[in-house]
Amino acid sequence: MTNYIKKYKMTLIFSGLGALAGYTYYYFVGCADGTCAITSNPINSTLYGTLMGGLLGDMFRK
Repeated sequence: MTNYIKKYKMTLIFSGLGALAGYTYYYFVGCADGTCAITSNPINSTLYGTLMGGLLGDMFRK
C-alpha cells in the first residue's frame, strides 16, 4: 500500500486539489438555472475537478 502511495503521490495530491477546486467553483460560480451539466450539481463538479486534477497530476509522475 505504501508503494502505491509513493508511486502516485502527485496524482493523489492533485486529485484532492482538483476536488476542492471543483466544489469551490460550484459554490461560488455554479449555474443559476440548473441547465449546466457539470456545475449545476456539486457532485458532478467535484468529480470533474477530481478527474482533471488527477490527469494533471499524472503528467508529473516519473
